[in-house]
Amino acid sequence: MTRFLKGVPTSVARAYQLALLDLDGVVYRGRNAVPHAAEAIAEAERNGMTIEYTTNNSSRFQHVVADQLRGFGLKVEDWQVITSSVVAARMVAHQVPAGSKVLTIGAPHLREEVSRAGLVPVSNVDEGPVAVIQGWYPEMPWSELAQAAYAVERGAVYFVTNRDLSIPREQGIAPGCGSLVNAVIAATGVQPIGSAGKPESAMYDEARMLNAGEGHDLVPKERSIAIGDRLDTDIEAGNRGGYDSMVVLTGVADPMQLMLAKPELRPTMIARNLTGLNTPHAEPKRAADGTWTCGEATARLDGGRIAVNDVESLDALRAACCLAWERADAGETLDAADLPGFRIDPVAGE
Repeated sequence: MTRFLKGVPTSVARAYQLALLDLDGVVYRGRNAVPHAAEAIAEAERNGMTIEYTTNNSSRFQHVVADQLRGFGLKVEDWQVITSSVVAARMVAHQVPAGSKVLTIGAPHLREEVSRAGLVPVSNVDEGPVAVIQGWYPEMPWSELAQAAYAVERGAVYFVTNRDLSIPREQGIAPGCGSLVNAVIAATGVQPIGSAGKPESAMYDEARMLNAGEGHDLVPKERSIAIGDRLDTDIEAGNRGGYDSMVVLTGVADPMQLMLAKPELRPTMIARNLTGLNTPHAEPKRAADGTWTCGEATARLDGGRIAVNDVESLDALRAACCLAWERADAGETLDAADLPGFRIDPVAGE
C-alpha cells in the first residue's frame, strides 16, 4: 500500500519532540551556513524541539563540529553531534564485553570514542582484538587496511562506520569509507555485521538513547523526525528504522528525484529548507477523479503526463509526488518526460 506525504496543521517543531538533523547540505555547505538554517533551528528550539545533529563523517571530533555550529550563532552542546564514530563504538560495546580489545582503523576521533565506550583500541592484530571497527581518514595507508583484513580473517567481528562509496573533496569526488571497506571484503570474503552510518537506522536509534542519557526521557520514535537532503541515506535510514522524515531541497535531493523515488526512499514531508520546521505543511488529498490537491495546488493526469498548476509551488510538488507514487506503485513506468519541470527556489522562505 502506497504511503503518501503527511501534513501538519501547526508546525513540525510542535508536532515532533526530537529532530535528527543531517548536517552537510542541510545546516551547512562546507564552511558556510545554509541560508535560514541557523535561524530556523533556533526558532524550533524556542518552540520546545530538541535538536541532534547526525553525520556519517567519522573523522571530525564532536567538539569541532559543535564549534562550527556555534559559529553560526547556534547554542550547541558537544553531545548533540552524533558522528558515525560515536555510533560505531556504541554498537561494538553492545556486542563484546567491557574492556575488550578492538582493532581501530580510523581517525583519532574513532579511537577516542572506542575508549569512551569502555573498550581498548589497538592497532595490530597480534594484540588479540575481538572486534574491528573500520573508519576513514584522508591519509589512511594500505598497512591499516591489511591489519583489518588480518583481524577479520582470524575471526574478529567486523564493524564499519559507514559504507559511503564516495566523498566530495575540494578537488572532486574521492573514494569514501565504503570503497575501502570493499577492499577488506574482497580480501577476506567477509561482510561487516554492522554499519553505523546512514542508510542504516542505528544512528537515529543511538541518537535517541544519547539524548535520554543527558537526563531526558527517551523520546518515542513517533515523536522523532529524521531530516536530511539525501533520499538514499537520510530518508532511507528513517524508513528502515520506522521514523517519519522530512527532506529539504538545499542539498542533493531535487523535485525529479522525489517524484521518481522508490518506496524506501520516500519522505514523510518535503520542505524547501529548514524554515519548514516552523510552518504548517498542507496534507495532499486525492479527489474522486484522481486529481491530487495540496493547499491551492493541483496535480492531475493530462494525456499520460502529470501536470500541475504552478511549477514554482512547493504544494504542487507535494501533490505531484503523491500522484507519481500512486501511478508508479500501480505498475506504471514513469520517466522525466512524464513529469513537471519544477523551478522551486530552495532558499526562499516557506
